[in-house]
Amino acid sequence: MLRLHARLQPLISRRFRDGSFSSERYINKKCFSLRNLIARNHFESISSRNVFCSKVLRCSSFVCYQVQDRRYYSSQKHLIGSPSQFYSDKYFEAFRRSLEEPEEFWAEVGHGLSWSKPWTKVLDNTDEPFTRWFVGGELNACYNAVDRHVENGKGDQVALIHDSPVTRHVRKMTYSQLQHQVSHLAGALSSIGVGKGDRVLIYMPLVPEAIVSMLATVRLGAVHSVVFGGFAARELCTRINHAEPKVIIAASCGVEPNKIVKYKEILNEAIEMATIKPKNCIIFQRRNVFEAEITPGRDILWDDAIGNYGTHDCVPVEANDPLYILYTSGTTDQPKGILRPTGGHIATLAWTMSTIYGMKDGDVWWTASDMGWVVGHSYICYGPLCAGLTSIMYEGKPDRTPDCGQYFRVIQDHRVNAIFTAPTALRVIRREDPEIKMGRKYSTKSLRHIFVAGENCDHDTKSWAEQVFKVPILNHWWQTETGHSITATCIGLGHNPSPPKYSTGMPFPGYDVRILRQDGSECDSHELGRIAVKLPLPPGTMATLYKATQKFIDVYFTKFPGYYDTMDAGYRDEHGYIYVTARDDDVINVAGHRLSTAALEDVILSHPDITDAAVIGVPEPTKGEIPVCLYIIKPGCKRGEKEINNDLIKLVRDLIGPIAAFHLSVAVTNLPRTRSGKTARKSIADLARDKAIKIPSTIEDPTVYKEIKRALQTLGYAKTAPDPQ
Repeated sequence: MLRLHARLQPLISRRFRDGSFSSERYINKKCFSLRNLIARNHFESISSRNVFCSKVLRCSSFVCYQVQDRRYYSSQKHLIGSPSQFYSDKYFEAFRRSLEEPEEFWAEVGHGLSWSKPWTKVLDNTDEPFTRWFVGGELNACYNAVDRHVENGKGDQVALIHDSPVTRHVRKMTYSQLQHQVSHLAGALSSIGVGKGDRVLIYMPLVPEAIVSMLATVRLGAVHSVVFGGFAARELCTRINHAEPKVIIAASCGVEPNKIVKYKEILNEAIEMATIKPKNCIIFQRRNVFEAEITPGRDILWDDAIGNYGTHDCVPVEANDPLYILYTSGTTDQPKGILRPTGGHIATLAWTMSTIYGMKDGDVWWTASDMGWVVGHSYICYGPLCAGLTSIMYEGKPDRTPDCGQYFRVIQDHRVNAIFTAPTALRVIRREDPEIKMGRKYSTKSLRHIFVAGENCDHDTKSWAEQVFKVPILNHWWQTETGHSITATCIGLGHNPSPPKYSTGMPFPGYDVRILRQDGSECDSHELGRIAVKLPLPPGTMATLYKATQKFIDVYFTKFPGYYDTMDAGYRDEHGYIYVTARDDDVINVAGHRLSTAALEDVILSHPDITDAAVIGVPEPTKGEIPVCLYIIKPGCKRGEKEINNDLIKLVRDLIGPIAAFHLSVAVTNLPRTRSGKTARKSIADLARDKAIKIPSTIEDPTVYKEIKRALQTLGYAKTAPDPQ
């Protein structure tokens, strides 16, 4: 007996591939009824005489294959495609068990940690969406990230490498040295009144002391809230008032390629503005860069904190007690405090280091991000340290510090095995040094994979980077709210390291990903819709929003009851791969046709003279919306803007179609990007609509908006828009 996988669409080619038959027309005729079954989106038994063989049959209309075990399709029938060059038994079984046998499956993952008290129940979903994992179990995140490795004989292994080309300094810290620093800082925090459940706000650049501060806080069972170093006083003040920290830990300064950012002065201003005042501040003086003036009676020098208060042991907490608060700006630029549970989060993170990233004992891992973002929390600190790896902290840029060969140098100097970075970093290197004249000085033979996330990775940049670094460039998708990947190419679970073009991978175990229409019905394969995750969410995702329980429900779980609303748009292919096209707000509705900004940008970036681009939707009286493109021309390009604009119109027409109604584009010298590399499309679109915009606090260079406004005005938009503030 054969089973038809109802979600499948034509595989790979429209040619008939099975050598047993010579006539595609004949098979299509015989299987007309199967095509109808596909359209109805469910499984049916079909007689073997209707297809004449029990082998896999592939034609332009259907795929059918023999299934020995019906359970594979009980919960996965909408999620996983057929056996193909992308199929992995190891992944499929892990994914299946994570949804069908969650308690047994996640218990195995949880046993990868050290627990001071075993859990009484793996899963408690009686108050959905407030799902609790490893209920009753007690552990300490700092112990799992540091102490247990020292106890297991890995004290001399390097835990952190701080590579700072901006200060021309490289520092290595072993697990034993990290334990010494963390336990002594925990002793100081305890002595000045920090205890279990208290908040400690951390305002520091990318230095090892930031991680020491995080770990020292959770060592006491307290909750840290890391604020991106360099946020202005107003943003810092907002977070102080909301988190109500008992203590603030800060550095004297941060270092940018061309300037020193005086953190302590910003902190003083924020505290002055705040209605909630910290009891004490611990200040780390970067003596080789800038020393700040200390406030008597409030400030304690880092060296004194480490040297004068003794040590403190790890304090166990219940698995669902909070690990940290991480503020993320919403669509209104009002920060939301993501509250992360301890046990499920660090258990899952440690597991992802091998399952997603293919890391093993003794490997060197580099996440090119900042501690102020979720990527830094998950994959500079907790993920690699709980897995016992060496984690690199790179305080520099892909270029300018001092050149665009730095990524290659870091790989060679520290024998990096895998990198996690933003696609923007690869685009910057390509823009500044397309022939890799700087990079080829260094060897990258230790490197096995590069993982990218956070924004769309255009195919041209991906192909270029794969040729340059000679490793797979693997896109994956996740959010601050989830803390780890929703979809990924899982190296440790046997996924093909050459996934389908543009995909962000398959759903990671625990994520029952669905593509939904506005009415909540499920989309067909390749149909664009809203990406949602059927509840319950897996361990390690956000527990709630800090001090905003109702907002947590309203924002994430109201639009599609029973689902977590990712607010991203995308689709699924016939193999089960997910394609994240854009934030749902970034989908342009042209005469009723939904077009992804990411798809349009990918076409634009295939132009040989363009190095970066952003596409937005603007109002148009006939079609409702049409796309507008702002692009950056590659250095040294001799072609004119008008000529390039004509090229782009033809490219989009050829590759997307006339339905895109694309005819407006303009060159700019820069785009508004956040410090994590994302393009602030919504602010550009609002500006085009003559709205007054508040420049998001996360924008790296706010001055770009003046040029953006002038460029939009040349196209007939932003004519009456106030200057962005």
